[in-house]
Amino acid sequence: MFGRKNGSAAESAGQPEEQPAAPLAGKGAPTPRRKDQEAARRRPIVPTDRKASKAVERQAAAEERARTRRALETGDERYLPYKDRGEQKRFTRDVVDARFNVGEYLMFAALAFVVISFVVPQASEAQFYILIAFWVVFALVIFDTFWLSRQIKKRLTAKFREVERGTVWYGAMRALQFRPLRLPKPQVTRGQYPS
Repeated sequence: MFGRKNGSAAESAGQPEEQPAAPLAGKGAPTPRRKDQEAARRRPIVPTDRKASKAVERQAAAEERARTRRALETGDERYLPYKDRGEQKRFTRDVVDARFNVGEYLMFAALAFVVISFVVPQASEAQFYILIAFWVVFALVIFDTFWLSRQIKKRLTAKFREVERGTVWYGAMRALQFRPLRLPKPQVTRGQYPS
């Protein structure tokens, strides 16, 4: 009922039989045998010349490290480490690098505190004031980092509408590093905020 009509039924109905179109051209070559394909892909699991293989691997790793190091200095997004890639991370780096951060100098303050505490006698009143000064600097760093985190989140939301996870923390940790030692290297000068 729903199947095709037989050829004899079509002729008996008075309709001429349809001729198939010209035969389709083949793919031009026979299908390769599985055995031949597997033989073409076969390679030794362990290279025959291990020394040469190790040298090639070392050379490739050295080139990759050099490319990453150049990217960290120039800011080339293609070869940056995964944790530093992306528009939001670049924007955050520029915001952090454009401002003066109190956290940059925390390590210097801690080092000065240690040196002074060795020089000043333990029982003196000066030791108390030095300790208070260090805690004041530490509190300033915490406040400055908190303020910076809020500013980064606000700017990222205004520019990108949403903030990628970990970007604010990335900026806060960058602010605690001494500017000349930051990687990727700062691409903006102080006061040159990104738009």
